[in-house]
Amino acid sequence: MPSIERMAETLTIGTPPITVELRRNAHAKRMTLRVSAVDGVPRLSLPKRGSLKAAKQFLCEQEAWLHGHIAKTPERVLISEGLTISLYGEPFLLKTHRKPRVTLAPDTLFLPESRPAGCTLEGFIKTRAKSVITNIAEADSTTLGKPFSKISLRDPRSRWGSCNSEGNLMFSWRLMLAPPEVLRYVVAHEVAHLREMNHSSAFWAEVASLMPNYEAARQWLKQNGGQLHRYDFKST
Repeated sequence: MPSIERMAETLTIGTPPITVELRRNAHAKRMTLRVSAVDGVPRLSLPKRGSLKAAKQFLCEQEAWLHGHIAKTPERVLISEGLTISLYGEPFLLKTHRKPRVTLAPDTLFLPESRPAGCTLEGFIKTRAKSVITNIAEADSTTLGKPFSKISLRDPRSRWGSCNSEGNLMFSWRLMLAPPEVLRYVVAHEVAHLREMNHSSAFWAEVASLMPNYEAARQWLKQNGGQLHRYDFKST
């Protein structure tokens, strides 16, 4: 049996070694192992009283499965000069210049050479995302006759948007890296929740009323959404 050693809230298994994060879940009835499509990190959810011995045994049995899924994780892409990145369906080549601000030109996005490229580009994308998403959400909420309270942008791992009971909408700014119709679908999805806080047939009817051809965009997100998280804006 491969050796396993405990490291704080993780277990390390196999050769080459795989580090698995442990998470206790008071509501879980069994162990659940997943490999994040976002960062490639394996995470094992344990019942509140699940034993560490059982977790070790389970991971040993799943070693081959883990190696296979980790290998499928998209390679990280650093934000740097020379990279071509798609913003709302348009490709832009990243270059640096001596000016203090981001400058958008046809087919080229110039970033200040005196500032970290990733953080600078992230800020630029967020600003554009807020404008694009707000315009779409306002039009959709007017169509439904259900106003929203406010819009926030974040970088969540497990969802592309959300709507709470107070009418607050949240969206991932990384949707700007997807085709425009994908962002359009996510906005329609969350605005539809202003009327139907569920995923019933009535809810999907509301989505269809806002975006009749939403299925293709929904499928794209299921198949390719993980690719949007491979861009690393923090390491540069």
